[in-house]
Amino acid sequence: MLNMENILLITDIPGYTPQISRLVSMMNYARFTTLDAVKNLTQDQLDFLLDSQSNSIGALLFHIAAVEYAYQVLTFEKRKLNDEEISIWRPALDLGKEGQERIKGNDLEYYLKKLDEVRNRTLEYFKSVNDDWLNVEEDFWWNNQANHYFMWFHVFEDEINHRGQIRMIRKRLNV
Repeated sequence: MLNMENILLITDIPGYTPQISRLVSMMNYARFTTLDAVKNLTQDQLDFLLDSQSNSIGALLFHIAAVEYAYQVLTFEKRKLNDEEISIWRPALDLGKEGQERIKGNDLEYYLKKLDEVRNRTLEYFKSVNDDWLNVEEDFWWNNQANHYFMWFHVFEDEINHRGQIRMIRKRLNV
């Protein structure tokens, strides 16, 4: 879906309604910049921790995939993660000590594959809805309503935030 010819255009994408196309366009650019930030990193670099309180680049990549997966379940499947999904995704969603202990020892291809698998699932889900779906409101944070548009904005906003962390860690690696 990352069409480099249109990476700087927030525009219609065949197969998607107009507003979903724009959301996908923004998500594509965010992902493009994330992929650029991790290009050619080794396993050791992906596992590097700045200190005992930090997350590794690998954990942040897995977190990005986990958040997107969790929002698929929440917004499209209308449910919470089941026990099997929690065992897979919780270390990445929560990060912290468990993430440090369990998310390591993987090469870049492992994380890129996870990101790609989850994104492809998102793109298929987006084909199944229209722009009206973006306006559907549900209970969300702090007992407030949020619509699907905001929820999916948060998915790539979270990725952009963690991409900033990734860039900062990468600078510390002198790569």
